[in-house]
Amino acid sequence: MPDTTQMTDALNELGGHIEARRPDCVAAWQVDHGELTVTVALANLPGFVEFIKTDATCRFSTLVDITAVDHPGRAKRFDVVYHFLSMYQNQRIRLRTLVREEDLVPSITGIHPSANWFEREIFDMFGILFSGHPDLRRLLTDYGFRGHPLRKDFPTTGYTEVRYDEVQKRVVYEPVKLVQEYRQFDFLSPWEGANYILPGDDKADEAKG
Repeated sequence: MPDTTQMTDALNELGGHIEARRPDCVAAWQVDHGELTVTVALANLPGFVEFIKTDATCRFSTLVDITAVDHPGRAKRFDVVYHFLSMYQNQRIRLRTLVREEDLVPSITGIHPSANWFEREIFDMFGILFSGHPDLRRLLTDYGFRGHPLRKDFPTTGYTEVRYDEVQKRVVYEPVKLVQEYRQFDFLSPWEGANYILPGDDKADEAKG
């Protein structure tokens, strides 16, 4: 098993090295739970990604994932989060940049072509726009989809429902309508009114007796 203290020391050393080499890009960094997280200024993101890819001490050449986190109460509503792996140094790094709803995030597809679908997914799920992306369009939802499902203010029912219309012989989009009978419940418990005994209920009756 790797020594936890040695791993933490190595990540702290890496964080100090990165901050010293690129103080213009690094807003903050910390090692927590054995992971190095660097907060990067949005405008400097592509240059910083290029730096950690090519710097001899870093060599984070593998893009593992890009995702986002929604914080509706903040002025900079979103965190866009990048995970990289250095197979040469056997280390991982997380980059975090804070994004306003109207901000354009510079695409890193020119540095990591594999970012293409990650950025499309974030656009689809969160509505975050990436400048310089070669083909920014929805990836997981269809072209007529309204809204961005992973925003915290997106309704769980969505805005529209899709069904096949036998009369029109095509797929139609309609506003979501919840039938009232699905909104009302007669029982205090979902198990009340059932015509069977759940496992363990017989034991409870025996204990009362």
